[in-house]
Amino acid sequence: MADERVVGSKIVTEFFLNTCRLCPQVNTHTVQGVMWYASMATRHSVNDTEVNIIPLTTGSVAEFYIEPMLPLVGDIDVMSHFSDELAMPRGHPPPTRLPAEFHNNVVVHEIVDSHFPGYVYLVLRGLLTCCIDDDKYCYFEYDIKLCKQNFFISDETYIHGPAVSTDLIPSLLLSVDLVLCVRCLSWPPQAADWPTRHRNYDWPDSATVDRVVSNGCDVVPVAHRRCRQREWMGKHQWRLSFSRAEIVLINSWMPVQQVVYHMLRFFSEN
Repeated sequence: MADERVVGSKIVTEFFLNTCRLCPQVNTHTVQGVMWYASMATRHSVNDTEVNIIPLTTGSVAEFYIEPMLPLVGDIDVMSHFSDELAMPRGHPPPTRLPAEFHNNVVVHEIVDSHFPGYVYLVLRGLLTCCIDDDKYCYFEYDIKLCKQNFFISDETYIHGPAVSTDLIPSLLLSVDLVLCVRCLSWPPQAADWPTRHRNYDWPDSATVDRVVSNGCDVVPVAHRRCRQREWMGKHQWRLSFSRAEIVLINSWMPVQQVVYHMLRFFSEN
């Protein structure tokens, strides 16, 4: 009987590994997300034509590099930030260089802790302006001003947590959740212990940890559940988002680990 269980286990394992194959780099869900993002960008243009909306596909579409036999993708999650906005941890010096995706003039928000872990406020602190001579950014400080949450709202959208959901393009097979965020290029001090914490099984390895930390984080417009009904906090509180870290971590798994994760998620939701 024991031998039969071992043989059966091997058969099942091989079956899942052979039917959950690596995703092609461009799949249907990714194309749909790009289509919807392009539609939103053209419908909701910003004042400065040189200011871009930078998208990042997140959630199951981005996390799974396998093609699960039973897909768990219920919608397309797209995080987007403006190229003329940046958040930085409180007390950090403003950067002198920025990635090429950023605008020549970038508004800087400082991240300030709230009394709830992971939830913060954004304080408008200054402006970074690119110098033509050396491509470095000069910093000009503003008077302090708290930043409110902002959404793209239209007749085709509705708010769901930090996301704006839509069925804007009828041809899309899935709905799209857009999360507008402010990009933070630095790893936040609120998660300072994560890179150095003890790990029993040496995962993630140091290279993966370095990659996660170098990606920084994002700040999304949603208040803590106990603050959402409070008029001021509900409009001014934000949450740290580590979606970029999650994508890197899950994509560092071997195919068999992704299959197991996929199976656990499937059975936990059914």
